Amino acid sequence: VMAEGAGAGPRLAELLAVGRRLWEEVENGAEPSSGAPAVQDKVRQGLDALQRATAMVAQLDLFSENEELEEIASADLKYLLLPALLGSMTLKQVDMSRRLEHLESARAHFWRFLKLCRSYGLGKFHLPPAAASSPGEEDAGSPAPRGPAAAQASLLAMAMSRQAKIERHNQKKELENRLASMRTCVESGQADEDQIREFYILQIQKWINTSLEEIESIDQEMVILRSRATAKQSSAPPHGPVRPARTPLKPFILTRNAAQAKVFGAGYPGLPTMTVDDWYEQRGKQGVVSAQTVPQRAPGITDEELQEKKEEEDDEEALQKARNWDDWKDTHPRGYGNRQNMG
Repeated sequence: VMAEGAGAGPRLAELLAVGRRLWEEVENGAEPSSGAPAVQDKVRQGLDALQRATAMVAQLDLFSENEELEEIASADLKYLLLPALLGSMTLKQVDMSRRLEHLESARAHFWRFLKLCRSYGLGKFHLPPAAASSPGEEDAGSPAPRGPAAAQASLLAMAMSRQAKIERHNQKKELENRLASMRTCVESGQADEDQIREFYILQIQKWINTSLEEIESIDQEMVILRSRATAKQSSAPPHGPVRPARTPLKPFILTRNAAQAKVFGAGYPGLPTMTVDDWYEQRGKQGVVSAQTVPQRAPGITDEELQEKKEEEDDEEALQKARNWDDWKDTHPRGYGNRQNMG
């Protein structure tokens, strides 16, 4: 079906021309920031024109995966570029809160373009998977093999990937040079059908290289964004009940017993006094100190009795030390062990 047929062709050609012009202005624009309002206005207008053109191409059923490249009219070849242009324009949006959504959408456009090119035999390349794998999906299967053979295979794969990138880059440069030399002839209307056909096929082949590069870049960025989202979820606080904040303690004088509390209380009327047992009891009611940590005492023993018992124990200990010192002096002359001062 010719794009110019059924009266829809001129409108479709105009939409593609508008979308492509806006893409070129954004791509090669003089604006210092891609987030500038003027730039993003062009992005929105370009996306609108390209999406409308894509819907029209689908309605006209211009392309089919069951037909050969020779069956496509030369004037229709340029519409094959629509998915690639849509993918590239989608990436030029700067709303970071929707970045993952934009990456997935752009990747789908690039992949659809590559699949269509493969079905028409345009270019020799390995078609990437339809969707980017999620983090951990690669590890879900059997564990990766290890050892020298695996390392050698990994190095070989890296070398092949690097070589493919170099070849793509060189091919892209060559295609750009050939396109530049043909552009004036085609756009001025002086080119014949064969030249027009070759010009559009060269453009398609250039965009194949661009799409492969973009999908690789998108997959890498999606891994980073998804891992960041996972890290944020794991570091977020649980949704359980929040423990109430503890009431800060007011200053007070901590005493050993009730007798000290009375003495200190009289000297510092501005500060309340509290015994150790009172303090433990208060903290236990607040849930700060468990009942197991509160010091236990035998029933019926008062603070005064505890103090007397402590003083008696202190006296016995002092008496025993004095006795041991007397015994030591009986068996050691004065100055024993003093060898430095010789006195």
